[in-house]
Amino acid sequence: MAPTAGGPLSDVRVLDLTSVVMGPLATQILGDLGADVITVEDIGGDTNRFMGQGRHPQLSGTALNLLRNKRNISLDLKHPDGREACLRLAEHSDILVTNLRPGPLGRLRLAYPDVGTRKPDIIYCQAQGWPTDSAAGDRPAYDDVVQSAAGVAHLYEQQGGEPRIVPSIIADKVSGITIVYAVLAALHHRDRTGEGQRVEVPMVPTMQAFMLVEHGADAIPEPPLGSTGYRRVLSADRGPQRTADGWIHMLPYSRDNYVDLFRLGGRDDLAADPVLENRASRSANVEVLYAAVAEIVRTRSTASWLEFCDEHDIPCSPIVNLDELVAGYPVAEHSHAGSYHVIPSPVVFDSTPAGVRRQAALIGEHGDEVLAELGYTPDEVAALRASGALRSRS
Repeated sequence: MAPTAGGPLSDVRVLDLTSVVMGPLATQILGDLGADVITVEDIGGDTNRFMGQGRHPQLSGTALNLLRNKRNISLDLKHPDGREACLRLAEHSDILVTNLRPGPLGRLRLAYPDVGTRKPDIIYCQAQGWPTDSAAGDRPAYDDVVQSAAGVAHLYEQQGGEPRIVPSIIADKVSGITIVYAVLAALHHRDRTGEGQRVEVPMVPTMQAFMLVEHGADAIPEPPLGSTGYRRVLSADRGPQRTADGWIHMLPYSRDNYVDLFRLGGRDDLAADPVLENRASRSANVEVLYAAVAEIVRTRSTASWLEFCDEHDIPCSPIVNLDELVAGYPVAEHSHAGSYHVIPSPVVFDSTPAGVRRQAALIGEHGDEVLAELGYTPDEVAALRASGALRSRS
């Protein structure tokens, strides 16, 4: 895979002490933006390497994109020489990201005071399930649990059903994106002042804030004017509509959108209804409106509706199949895993493009290379490997 021009973070080095999805997604984004990301991984392999199938035992379909643009070294952080190598890496890094819980970080002596002593201006991002200053600070947390703790399951209950969670690891991904903007803000502060700092991104408060953007709703004023939950979004009728030959997702949003649709459907009574006059009244009557839309949509084909919506500027989309979505992405060659689909960075930079500059690494693949950059001699690297502090896996 041919490297592209350097991204906007081409002069930034990130030390990645993360696992599963939240942290690796954050460091993948930083790597896509041009940062030199060095991942310290356990010899057993991170969970994302085994999330689904792959043509190489270390590289699942998930890992092929999630672990791109990173170099990989496997250090035994419990070994004093492995810990020292990690600290020397921190000395040569701008940002450190970890999702190790406070307990393990303390036992490894890789908490912020330990790293900050060696690299005072480092941006040290600590991301875990719960705030470190809470009683739950050292409690384990995964996406499923975080969704329930953040109110996601309660939304399904408010819709009139049982508590459920979104069939996506949405808490991991939202928190991963939050890590990115948090460390870049801290890096900007350091560029202006020279001051490093610890940045904390706890998943549960992050997801709670994310959920309450709209679902705080009428409970936000004090005293409350009503309950939580944004009514339009909670409507049981919100979602794709059945057409005469398939499905579509149409969202009449403005008064004109509704009028055009109702007139086509022969519902002049609804087109003239005062309820359409403003956003507040449309939102208050969303169940009735959505039900009427669904009834009309059944009368025509999907292709016909797509043409109509395009002509009348009504937001709509066909129902995109995930398999078709993947098949539409470009194909690249991985030296160990063969052909795979690259999920491109969605952000466009005219001058400093984001892109895939390095394929997903195997466990410990760049250990010798990274240590040599830190000043270790070949004999010292060999000694680290012989002691078990530096590891590799075939």
